[in-house]
Amino acid sequence: MSQTFRHPEILEIARRDGRVTVEGLADHFGVTHQTIRRDLTDLAEGGRLERVHGGAVLPSGTTNIGYEERRALNQEAKRAIAQACAREIPDGISLFLNIGTSTEAVAEALLRHENLMVVTNNMNVATILSANPDCQIVVTGGALRRADGGLVGALAAETIRQFKFDLAVIGCSALDADGDLLDFDIQEVSVSQAILTHARKTFLVSDHTKFARSAPARIASLSAIDTFFTDRALPPGLAEACRSWGTRVEIAE
Repeated sequence: MSQTFRHPEILEIARRDGRVTVEGLADHFGVTHQTIRRDLTDLAEGGRLERVHGGAVLPSGTTNIGYEERRALNQEAKRAIAQACAREIPDGISLFLNIGTSTEAVAEALLRHENLMVVTNNMNVATILSANPDCQIVVTGGALRRADGGLVGALAAETIRQFKFDLAVIGCSALDADGDLLDFDIQEVSVSQAILTHARKTFLVSDHTKFARSAPARIASLSAIDTFFTDRALPPGLAEACRSWGTRVEIAE
């Protein structure tokens, strides 16, 4: 297989898993380590990947990947995470769901819940939950971000400040080694911070690919999260930090 065919597949594996390794790719393609190193160097020089010891990761950036591409990534993992999260959401509560493909998966998993009041700044979440007749839906105001159906800005944050939610379920674009939740849109960050302030309990839903990504705007620390639902074990240092903060980590099967 020529590099013309390997490169797109290498990028797809990196998007799916968050990182690629020389050894893993060599086994996958049946080529030498040297060949894979050349492929990764070419992709890094083109700005598609960032080289790290033993492999490569998706590059740090200031813009998120497209919504449709994000929605297609790691669908099974997101579904498992959402189902694990939904099992810990009781009937009869007030709940906030924010922007993101992972929170949309949680909305899908809530279609049989009863007597919920859901507030959201995600038009897609509102549409999904409209199929649940036992769910009252409140949509915040705000500026519509057409790319993903998100409502952001001061009006969205001000709406959120009128509530005290029993539970908030949020996502993030990236999670760094220090345990900081990161995002790309500063207007969305201010909304997420308002959500955290006005919820009695908070859940984070995020798959493992976020461990290897970076984004420029800080939302909060994992120390502000009660339970983190993900699909793979955290790096040892971050896992130890969560234990010290009292942040429970649930790995979805």
